[in-house]
Amino acid sequence: MKNVSTQPLAFRKYPSTTALQCFETAARHLSFTNAAHEMHMTQSAVSKQVAQLEDMLNIALFYRTPQRISLTPAGKRYYIEVLGILQHIEAATTDLMSHSSNTEVLNIIAHPTFCARWLLPALCGFNQKQPLITLRIKEQVGPFFSEDQEVDVAFLYGDGIWDKMAATKLFDECCVAVCHPEYLRDRKLEAPLTSLDDIMLLQLSSRPSAWYEYFKQQDIHIDGTFVGPRFDSFQACIAAALQKFGIALVPRRFVIHELNAKALVQVWEFAAKGRGAYYACYPLSLGSSHKVKVLLDWIDAYLASKNEDAS
Repeated sequence: MKNVSTQPLAFRKYPSTTALQCFETAARHLSFTNAAHEMHMTQSAVSKQVAQLEDMLNIALFYRTPQRISLTPAGKRYYIEVLGILQHIEAATTDLMSHSSNTEVLNIIAHPTFCARWLLPALCGFNQKQPLITLRIKEQVGPFFSEDQEVDVAFLYGDGIWDKMAATKLFDECCVAVCHPEYLRDRKLEAPLTSLDDIMLLQLSSRPSAWYEYFKQQDIHIDGTFVGPRFDSFQACIAAALQKFGIALVPRRFVIHELNAKALVQVWEFAAKGRGAYYACYPLSLGSSHKVKVLLDWIDAYLASKNEDAS
């Protein structure tokens, strides 16, 4: 086995992408023959590329026997790194080829539920009206801003105050209790509610006291508001309600479609006001950004057009 060199790489002495591709493919198949077939090369050419890579690194990446090859411990570590590098090169190349030279990319981050149930409908038609701005939308629970990711606009829930960020308020959060119409059959839910014995409340893990607050805002004091299956997102709570698991407490804006289609019904008329609101946020450094302004103007126009749906 070759020994690891402690000498730094000479200037511009880096492995070629062909060598890295040969190594990655051979490591994935654990076969130079299969790697050669996939890469449309000869077996000897693939083997030679890998051998030259090992010589440059001064370390063995494979154990070789007449019957098979297998990765050395160093080869296993290198494979993971090389795979990530090749995937990054592929993504960057594809991304560049898919855009014209004068196209701007607008990086957006939003919570999965907000993205699927409000943001995507709001952005419908944006690309047709703004062909020189390409949207790149990432769903993420958090944190939304970090040094290792590029973000132009994030859609957040909170108090509107984030360090080094400008925030434009979209709307307050108003949560309603919803369930499948059939879930209400044979259940007595008339006001004033005195017991939850016959009701399953669907809980959101990140807001364990949501149901307690819902009833407290109505001056209803009742036991059992913390009891029920817990879910990680509003999206999961809504899906559970659609499957007749019980009653979900979710922002009304996220279930407008289901309420209009009668797939879900609002159990009680009361809508609980949340402690925060939804905001479109962007770094202060992008305050004069054309693409950010275009997006915010589009969102403002969408909100104005949907004013009748305000909770």
